[in-house]
Amino acid sequence: MSVTVEFLSSLAQVAATDWNAVAGEDYPFIRHEFLYGLEQTRSACADTGWQACHLLMRDAVGILAVMPLYLKSHSYGEYVFDWSWADAWQRSGLSYYPKLVSAIPFTPATGPRLCMRPDANAEATWATALQAIRQLASRQEISSWHLLFPEEKVASRLLQAGLHRRTATQFHWLNRGYDCFDDFLAEFTSRKRKNLRRERARVAEQGIVLKTLHGTDIGTQHWRQFHRFYQLTYAKRSGHGGYLTEAFFTETAPRLGDQVIMVLAYLEGHAVAGALYFRSADTLYGRYWGCEREYDCLHFEACYYQGIEYCIKHGLSRFDPGAQGEHKIQRGFRPVPTWSNHWIADPRLSAAVGDFTRSEAVHNEAYLRQASTLLPFRTSDG
Repeated sequence: MSVTVEFLSSLAQVAATDWNAVAGEDYPFIRHEFLYGLEQTRSACADTGWQACHLLMRDAVGILAVMPLYLKSHSYGEYVFDWSWADAWQRSGLSYYPKLVSAIPFTPATGPRLCMRPDANAEATWATALQAIRQLASRQEISSWHLLFPEEKVASRLLQAGLHRRTATQFHWLNRGYDCFDDFLAEFTSRKRKNLRRERARVAEQGIVLKTLHGTDIGTQHWRQFHRFYQLTYAKRSGHGGYLTEAFFTETAPRLGDQVIMVLAYLEGHAVAGALYFRSADTLYGRYWGCEREYDCLHFEACYYQGIEYCIKHGLSRFDPGAQGEHKIQRGFRPVPTWSNHWIADPRLSAAVGDFTRSEAVHNEAYLRQASTLLPFRTSDG
């Protein structure tokens, strides 16, 4: 059966129902509403260095497969750091940018990337996708293609296909069938349990009350408040107001319905901070945090402990609170590997990247083992 490949300069070129019929709607970040919303609200678009170039395959039946794909003019918002590679290209007299990136903008969450119909042959579909990407790169003199935060089986498949694979570490919370937060704490050593309870108590001692809102319970005013918190916190950390526009929060996020959860912190009836989560059927994703000013331990409560309680209450098996943060280990978040794959057009630089990724993998495996020894549980398998 003949298969054709298209590269879409906008998700407006495919209906949401058609995209979602192949991509699914459980993993929120691959949904048409989310990706097109980033584009519509000028959060991820050509002007911000995220030119849509989404891959779409068709056969005689209809859409066979889809994959988010962007033509990038920088490496911001990816969470897989390759600035040293860009420097190496420059020293070699070559241009690293533009590059192609298959990723969810500003979202370091592992999940599906090349989504295909249930009747698709995965091996053949991947082979077609890789060939089309290489041809596009050749036509447009693009240096490389990068697949960020794929699932492990995909990362391994592409390694076998000759692409380089990088590994990194995040810290996730795993639900071991807890009935309540105290069940989770029961696995801690006495000292670590007291420390965590002290952090939670400190929030209440400051008179702060937290409220969890779901889907349509989150009104436009809540979204505007949250965007303000987001901007203030981004400005403190990086000197700019963040990647996401107010319209993303007020227009795009509400389209995801009950897959969106907002935790707001109130002091004397006034909202002072917030944390934003997304969810699938089995996973909670902690994505954004912002505050009017700093309050002792409030970040831990809003971004971690409220998320853990949500997972326990709703029976979710995993809580992915985002990238980085070794401080999560002492709060019961386990070190887990993440992956990315990389195709490099220039054979000399590809060989150098291969050496780098193999060396990096050895160091990351050692780090995972070492980080696991720092968990707060009473036994190593707690």
